[in-house]
Amino acid sequence: MKISDLQVLLKIAEQASITAAAHQLDMSSSAASMALKRIEQALGAQMFVRTTRQLRLTPEGERYLPLCQQAVALLQEGQTLVLEKNQAINGEIKMALSSEMGRNLMRELLNDILAEYPQVSLRLHVSDSRADFYRDGVDIALRAMTQETVKNLNLHGFKICNIPHFLCASPSYIKKHGEPKKPDDLSHHNALLYKLYDVVHDVWKFERDGQIYKSKVSSNRAVNDGDIVRRWCIDGVGIAKKSVIDISQDLLSGKLQRVMPDYKIPLTEMWLVLPSRQLISPTVRLIKDQLIKTIAQRRSQLFDAGLITPKQWPE
Repeated sequence: MKISDLQVLLKIAEQASITAAAHQLDMSSSAASMALKRIEQALGAQMFVRTTRQLRLTPEGERYLPLCQQAVALLQEGQTLVLEKNQAINGEIKMALSSEMGRNLMRELLNDILAEYPQVSLRLHVSDSRADFYRDGVDIALRAMTQETVKNLNLHGFKICNIPHFLCASPSYIKKHGEPKKPDDLSHHNALLYKLYDVVHDVWKFERDGQIYKSKVSSNRAVNDGDIVRRWCIDGVGIAKKSVIDISQDLLSGKLQRVMPDYKIPLTEMWLVLPSRQLISPTVRLIKDQLIKTIAQRRSQLFDAGLITPKQWPE
């Protein structure tokens, strides 16, 4: 049996629900059901009685569950011992990234790591849609989320940094269309919109002097790829709301410039997350450390150029 299937079984028993267990494990309900089915087929016994409202353990399930808990604990302990003894930077990394991070910052960072450590191999899942650790076969993901979300999803990992967001536009766009100074001015500009899961993010939220502003923007284009939004912005066809990490090099080179700097956009957080603590290998820690270092360097460059203040990008 797969240890991941056993972990699904334990979570279903804890939640008394396949759907709730799947949500906690950040996987689909169908994937959780299949994991349970594989265990029941291997044992030749049904683990749960399914009622209209919840699941309850069968007598066979009640006898098996404590043994399953012991088995998973022992297997995880064994994995930890192996990892502790094997401190070499090697092995296959199966990682999920957003389109923008995959094409730009992380592509360069991972190139450097593989050049220095030839025993490391890489399998990337690049998409702005959230990867399912079980369905998509990934071990680690770089995501914009909060510590509370990490906890609620029963994930493990590391907070990499806070992520400020700016409104930005190219010099050519500003020369042609002017620069918005306040949220109401955005109605006269073309917004470059990001679309995820068929939801178009066309309401932009700002804060200034304790007051909240919401602007519903208009646009002639939207896309489910954050990097295309950035490239459209450089092309001079509109104004975009972007992560400072993603546009740092464009700000430094002058391809993009910040607009409406007096209005703050809420911070988000970047996390490197895994479905199990046992997957935190020396290679994962190296990627984490290099990513923190690289982002800190970009942060310092923006400070030195006077494009952002420490208050706007808190550690």
